Amino acid sequence: MKNLILLLIITILFSYSCANDSEDDLIDTTPIPNLVTYNDDVKSIIDDNCISCHSATPTGGANISLITYAQVKSGVVNNNLIGKINGTASGSQMPLGAPKLPQNLIDLIEKWETDGFPEN
Repeated sequence: MKNLILLLIITILFSYSCANDSEDDLIDTTPIPNLVTYNDDVKSIIDDNCISCHSATPTGGANISLITYAQVKSGVVNNNLIGKINGTASGSQMPLGAPKLPQNLIDLIEKWETDGFPEN
């Protein structure tokens, strides 16, 4: 009987420990700045998510470096970087072997392009 009660308590606790997150709860609602710049917004996204493969000497099959402002801008303009991180371009979605970037980060990079690629 004690085992049955213990099992029941564990089952109830386990059931209530499960979160009920909707997709809306998982989306960052931080507003996008009026002007997105490389130094203030985009560089940290690239550094946190891309540099491990797209370093000065690209690794893991990467064919471009994304170290400098000019390289990242070129990646957007000439190498369909936004399509790669959105998963809409041919080839592998980036970052390779990792989950898709959160939409708010993709939106920042898209806004940077729309704003004309300001550096500072």
